[in-house]
Amino acid sequence: MSTFGLSINANRLSDCYDDFSNPIKAPWGIKAFTGYLGGDQSKWQEYDATKLVKKYTGPALNMLVDQEKADNFYVEGQLLPDNLSAECASNNVPINLRIHEITLEFFDKQSCTLGYDHSYYFIATFIEEHINHHAKFLFQ
Repeated sequence: MSTFGLSINANRLSDCYDDFSNPIKAPWGIKAFTGYLGGDQSKWQEYDATKLVKKYTGPALNMLVDQEKADNFYVEGQLLPDNLSAECASNNVPINLRIHEITLEFFDKQSCTLGYDHSYYFIATFIEEHINHHAKFLFQ
């Protein structure tokens, strides 16, 4: 499951997993936007989270973004969460961008780094934290 764009609700929070956060800068996003929205790139900006954060002037936000370091789309430069994080910093929008890498250590001090792909298992690992993140603001 991935988000496409930035979802901001009345409770001023947003969260996402494996976010395509700057699709107008990624090959996959350019192909998709061209197919769905046409060639006028100015129309694409309203669906790009990084561009939306750049022009956001509403109430303070609280964003939670989880990204797996081993995700093929991340490795290939398709997701670009660092672009979103940088734009948030320049616009004073708080973001909790968590880049995950799973390392297992064995009894003999050997370690093995595992990675999630772009799938259910990554989301299942962190879904409770995202639900709690929403609940914290919904039930204030």
